Amino acid sequence: MTSTDFVLACVAVVIGACVQGSLGFGLGLIGAPVLALLDPDLVPAPLLMLALLLTIGVTVRERAVLDWRALKWAFFGRVPGSVLGTIAIVWLPEQWMLVLFSVLIITGVVLSAAGWHVSPSGPVLFGAGAMSGFMGSLTSVGGPPMALVYQRHSGAQMRAALALFFTFGALLSLALLGVAGEVHAADFGRALTLLPAMLLGFGLSRWATRWLDRGYTRAAILWFSGLVALGLLVVTIVGWD
Repeated sequence: MTSTDFVLACVAVVIGACVQGSLGFGLGLIGAPVLALLDPDLVPAPLLMLALLLTIGVTVRERAVLDWRALKWAFFGRVPGSVLGTIAIVWLPEQWMLVLFSVLIITGVVLSAAGWHVSPSGPVLFGAGAMSGFMGSLTSVGGPPMALVYQRHSGAQMRAALALFFTFGALLSLALLGVAGEVHAADFGRALTLLPAMLLGFGLSRWATRWLDRGYTRAAILWFSGLVALGLLVVTIVGWD
């Protein structure tokens, strides 16, 4: 990487870490495309390492309101969802799946904006966890399903739940990559070079949460989730074979 490329990579990580530290997801969504373009070796393992440290940091920061017992259902759903997503990449038409899940997320956002909501019961969390794992395997965008479930909780409760859930997800992904031989010693060094940028973004998220927690968190979740799904839908349709 040139010095300019490195600066751009750092900026992407700072923004992604700030968004994830504020809303519960966003580092992979913002950072992965930029890092892959600048240096393919920065994804997926180095970015996952940064994401793991970030989610641990958010979990510790919001630990006072964390309800980890309810999240066990989302963990149970994440594993088969990730496995099915991996299988779908090989056996199913990926573009149709992306369109389907984009439409489902957009529908969920519209219904939520209209006043509909679901409580994070065991079956709901299992389904959201499975959907998150499936979408994450296909697109690296697994945040919206879980975020929509927790949208009516306080900002701190939502961030704590998503942070613990994605800590589990990052560990699972790194373990699977390790088994596949896709994690190398050099990946730790690459992650280390971007660690200050991630820490800066995490620090900035403290300021962002103070503003969002004044009553804007739910609106930010709906807007961000909707834009993510809409962007994914547009990119899929434009690039349709």
